[in-house]
Amino acid sequence: MLKEGTKAPAFSLPDETGKNISLADFAGKKVVVYFYPKDDTPGCTKEACSLRDNYDTILGKGAVVIGVSKDDGESHKKFKAKYDLPFYLVSDADGEMIKAYGAWGTKSMYGKEYEGIMRYTYVIDESGTVIKAFEKVNTEKHGEEILAVL
Repeated sequence: MLKEGTKAPAFSLPDETGKNISLADFAGKKVVVYFYPKDDTPGCTKEACSLRDNYDTILGKGAVVIGVSKDDGESHKKFKAKYDLPFYLVSDADGEMIKAYGAWGTKSMYGKEYEGIMRYTYVIDESGTVIKAFEKVNTEKHGEEILAVL
């Protein structure tokens, strides 16, 4: 996991429309980058809807939100439409950004260990520095957790 006070790694990844979104696009703004395992699964949906429900206030505080998973653009497009998600969802098919942000690791479910995307969130300031790293996320209240930092 990235430490608070470190520079956020640069990235440029396609969103659900195929347009590349990069950290540099938002220079001078706060950026919330959240990593999640899979579109349209229970925990990921709760987290996305919490961010959606707080999105106008997040924007009002001068921040943008970017969700990152390995899902492809078509999956992101369906997920956004189904839940009316107003923020960017980018595809990191090869996992380079996920690994650069320390969001890939060993997880366990039902006693079995496997490698996967960790549910991490970073709040990045206007100069590209991580000002808050969330290792434990409350999926139902994550939008409020973000607002408390902004």
